Amino acid sequence: MRRREVIALMSGAAASSLLRPLAARSQQGAMPVIGFLNSASANLFEHLVQAFRDGLDEAGYVEGRNVTIEYRWGEGQIDRLPALAAELVQRQVAVIVTSGGDVSARAAKAATSSIPIVSTIGGDPVQEGLVASFNRPGGNLTGATLFAYSAAKRLELLHELIPKAVTIMALFDPSDPVVVLDRESLQAASKTLGLQLRFANAGTLSELEAAFETVALDRPDGLFVGSNPFFNRQRDQLVGLAARHTIPTIYAFREFPAAGGLVSYGSRLADTYRQVGIYAGRILKGERPADLPVVQPTKFELVINLKTAKTLGITVPNSLLATADEVIE
Repeated sequence: MRRREVIALMSGAAASSLLRPLAARSQQGAMPVIGFLNSASANLFEHLVQAFRDGLDEAGYVEGRNVTIEYRWGEGQIDRLPALAAELVQRQVAVIVTSGGDVSARAAKAATSSIPIVSTIGGDPVQEGLVASFNRPGGNLTGATLFAYSAAKRLELLHELIPKAVTIMALFDPSDPVVVLDRESLQAASKTLGLQLRFANAGTLSELEAAFETVALDRPDGLFVGSNPFFNRQRDQLVGLAARHTIPTIYAFREFPAAGGLVSYGSRLADTYRQVGIYAGRILKGERPADLPVVQPTKFELVINLKTAKTLGITVPNSLLATADEVIE
């Protein structure tokens, strides 16, 4: 072989050996992608997405620096979720994060059995078949649950706000599995408190408006709103309807009194989203969802909107003001 050919061959081999590690390093250095699936609109969840990012940050991941997030929003159209979940699977994301109701978790779980899923869970994930158990989820899904059997406590707080109340209407989305547990809890609590309960269902905007027409006709003393994802998506409409019909209303999450509602009691949504961010980061580092226990809420907050109370002619007892986590004036 001629000297020139030998040199060319050696140069080509050297270049090839340099390129291979470079390509490998480039592939290894590619940022992981998280798919974020939510049934609602981005504007309703802006502060909760930030809580999710804060959790990711705690786990060592910052969006745009060492992780990319692909967002998919259902805009309230539940039937879009399977297709949106399929998009994320096709995108070959490293983790899928779901929120905005358990319907998002079910859509993701139906779309993949291999990609890890971390979910905010509204009900009992074991009863819904999302996980095998709280401590050992098994499969490819884990997360943090919002449900904590607080319905009875909410009814008690509403009664404390309006002690002369006799009749309370409870509003639920019948498509949410958590309704059964909440109804049983409310019925037991109402007997103890000496209250008469009436139930109304709403799973669409038109049904919500019809429920408030019933409120206008029946004139219950107070309204109990379930912790269903549909109501979270219709937060402004709900608060507006309660104000229009001047009915004292208790909700499950602080976002409602922050939007002008009277009072809320329940777990902190921001804490749940932060925990989901931490779990997503831990999975990116190599942990398996099957080994990460479903986190249950331990912190509950009472939030009272004093301006709304004054508008309704309600004097908030000092005992409630003293124990409130937040008073909005």
